[in-house]
Amino acid sequence: MFKRILKIDIENNNSAFLWGPRKTGKSFYLNRLFPKSTLYDFLKADILFRISKNPSSLREELLSLESSGKLIQPIIIDEVQKVPSLLDEVHWMIENKRWQFILCGSSPRKLKRGHANLLGGRAWRFEMFPLVTPEIPHFNLLTALNRGLIPSHYTEKNYKRSLKSYVNDYLKEEIMSEGLVRNLSGFARFLDSVGYSHGEMVNFLNISRDCGVDAKTVKAYYQILVDTMLGVFIDPFTKKSGRQIILSTPKFYLFDVGVASHLLKREIFEERGDAFGKAFEHFILMELLAYRTYSEKDFKISYWRTKNGIEVDFILDDGKIAIEVKGGRHLGSSSLSPLNVFAEEYGAKKTILVNNEAASRLIGKIEMTPWRVFLDNLWNGNLI
Repeated sequence: MFKRILKIDIENNNSAFLWGPRKTGKSFYLNRLFPKSTLYDFLKADILFRISKNPSSLREELLSLESSGKLIQPIIIDEVQKVPSLLDEVHWMIENKRWQFILCGSSPRKLKRGHANLLGGRAWRFEMFPLVTPEIPHFNLLTALNRGLIPSHYTEKNYKRSLKSYVNDYLKEEIMSEGLVRNLSGFARFLDSVGYSHGEMVNFLNISRDCGVDAKTVKAYYQILVDTMLGVFIDPFTKKSGRQIILSTPKFYLFDVGVASHLLKREIFEERGDAFGKAFEHFILMELLAYRTYSEKDFKISYWRTKNGIEVDFILDDGKIAIEVKGGRHLGSSSLSPLNVFAEEYGAKKTILVNNEAASRLIGKIEMTPWRVFLDNLWNGNLI
């Protein structure tokens, strides 16, 4: 049982969308938060068939519940993207009945592409991520890097089977079943390529060669992952400086470190080495992304890399904060060089090297911060 950080605190006259990848715990969360609410779950085939065949029947059924005194708000509609036309009915009920809805789903893409009614600002947007460290008692780093932070995966002993099923049954088959891709074998090869290029600068042409589809299709596949909340592009920090020639190619990260590990066929047995370092960097990014959303702080996350290969992992808040992530326990002065160069060029107010050492240190202006201390500072609001 995990106590989630997300707070859905809608007021009496507001409704909400709740988005998030499959199995992140949205339905369970809503059931605990609103256990008596009137619920329509479109994962149930009979309910889906009845409402999709005649969307106006939702309004009729809810009016009947209201007249009998059995309607309990907020009205929850789970997997709302399966019936895009239903949103016109929801819009009418919000406007004319002043009813409160929570519309939950794993993919806003289908609604957007189908030009569905997104309620014109009448519903606040919330997002649920996989688990984050403050939600997990006795958090174990290696467990997180291998299993990922989808709640059921983190706690399962047979997590490898669960990850395989998640990738095969959802990332491939369900995405195809919703009509998002037609060439399933090409998309499957693309996912394999994404695994091996994960966390690196994206080269669409190279990936198109690897998976046997053209570069335009590769770009469309990436956009599907972004729109279905299964991945995110991290853009380069491109503010001009006097001396450094900077690169402008984005990086791509999947939404869960365990899914990335599965695609990479990666298993990490100890807190050292290149594989650990890359997974560790991905884990820190996911915490940053989740914190930004849950705290409702609108800061940009980017990375910085020069043509000469000098790189800082994460740049926050328009260059005010520079963060380098290193998995090592005994870091030397060479690890500090990228942060020093960036600070000299852009005058960063905070330069932090997140690491796996036992204690915090200060070297010049660079804060050498163990990852647990860094995440405590982040989630306590002391970083940004």
